[in-house]
Amino acid sequence: MLGAGGVLYLTPMVFHQAHFSAGRVTEGLALAAVAGTLGRILCGVLLDRGLNCSVPVLMAALIAIAGDIRLIGTEAFGGYLQGQLLLGIAMGLYWPAIELAVPLSCAPVSSARAFALARSADALGIATGALGGALLAWRGLLRGVYVVDITCLLILLLVLLRRALPDPRPQDRLAHPSPLGQWLPALVPMLAITVLATAMPALMQSALPLDLVQGGLMRRALPESLGALTIGLQLGLLLLIQWPVGQALARRPVTTGLTLSLISFALGNLLLAASAFTTWGLPVLLLAQLPLALGEAAFLPTATEAVVELSPIEHQGLAMALLSQCFAISGFGAPLLAGRLLDAQGHAVGLWLLMALACLGGLLLVRDLAPRRTFG
Repeated sequence: MLGAGGVLYLTPMVFHQAHFSAGRVTEGLALAAVAGTLGRILCGVLLDRGLNCSVPVLMAALIAIAGDIRLIGTEAFGGYLQGQLLLGIAMGLYWPAIELAVPLSCAPVSSARAFALARSADALGIATGALGGALLAWRGLLRGVYVVDITCLLILLLVLLRRALPDPRPQDRLAHPSPLGQWLPALVPMLAITVLATAMPALMQSALPLDLVQGGLMRRALPESLGALTIGLQLGLLLLIQWPVGQALARRPVTTGLTLSLISFALGNLLLAASAFTTWGLPVLLLAQLPLALGEAAFLPTATEAVVELSPIEHQGLAMALLSQCFAISGFGAPLLAGRLLDAQGHAVGLWLLMALACLGGLLLVRDLAPRRTFG
């Protein structure tokens, strides 16, 4: 995640410098989301047939290195799309496998606490990578984020080749899986909530950087280096609160974490919208980073734990693939919507207000969700 932090959050700024429109930047991000769709399902199916979690992660690292190399040296839209395509495929293979590895590796610790710890590790890597990217932007070396990512991926390959991820699932359960109709319908509301909630990280990676460098109605545009630092602030806050928030929510029903997440996202969006209406909007924009970070800290470990509770062990590869697919759906739809609104309106006020209303509406789905451990 250290390498991914710079790539995910600063790629829009890299190609803003290359004079791409907001629409073209977000089209590439949407392509990356679509590219991972088949990879996620394929990965989940193979995991449920006994494939070790290490194999998809190794493949993802190799493909991501190829994508980074393509993005380093291109100024053309075609090269940008090719790099995003490769990164999307890599993410599609990576996430179901790495998410399934958490409950398989955590005994005797509970999976809820393990997901809180895993999300804290993610937050540490992403925050460090984004802050490092801000430093590279300040030095005029913004494309150095791809070099950092390649270095991290090479280290990942070495670690996994020395020690594979464990896979203690009982083979008899894998050979005789439960029918999908017994567990999939109960998972659908959780997947709908995930599509909504994961739109926020997608917008933080795509729309927020563009909003910062374009400016609001009265809020002035920020230079790329200061914009990257603002994003780093939210990621730093996420790093500070991820573990205590995840630990606290691990002892409570998953509906508590999901409710807290959606309310926090709604408040953060309202503050982002409000920041555009004043010349001193930067303090308001900075204040918005706190509820946005709280929303993400509450959602990420809670959502994965809810999926574990709602799916049998022999189908958890597919369940994690479906959860990851929600990230792809929101990663495709949210940037496209954001790009169109930014190009049409010249600011992001409408986008942030729309997301605030959607998050509040998502509370209706949480109200009817009651995950419980029904599978061994």
